[in-house]
Amino acid sequence: MNAFIKSLATTRAGFGLTVLRVLVGITFAAHGSQKLFGWFGGYGLAGVAQWMESIGLAPGYLMALMAGSAEFFGGLALVIGLLVRPAAALLAVTMLVAIFSVHIGNGFFMADNGYEFALALLAATLALLIEGAGRLSLDKRIAG
Repeated sequence: MNAFIKSLATTRAGFGLTVLRVLVGITFAAHGSQKLFGWFGGYGLAGVAQWMESIGLAPGYLMALMAGSAEFFGGLALVIGLLVRPAAALLAVTMLVAIFSVHIGNGFFMADNGYEFALALLAATLALLIEGAGRLSLDKRIAG
């Protein structure tokens, strides 16, 4: 097997990371579906694009598409355990952008639209980036 692919898929993690991966993946996929499709009370691409433009993330449509796609498809990758490290890296960057462009000025707590929740998701994605997908994953099956 190609050494690069094996390094991406290798995991030292056990079942605990599998639980974290699946639950965080569901959270990201649901949040991304709000941005992309307007599901679960979301505003869809047009609404999110308009909002992103209003906070200075331009072009809004491209930013909404990138953020929504990272969250939705990255979340699905976490749920099924395929290419978890690249997905986690992309999601970590997405959370950093969210923290510093949206939430940081509002303080820590979520009740005030602070960065509390985004920071927790960032921590989870960094743990997955470091440890890998866990025992019950396609990555583990690929790596052997």
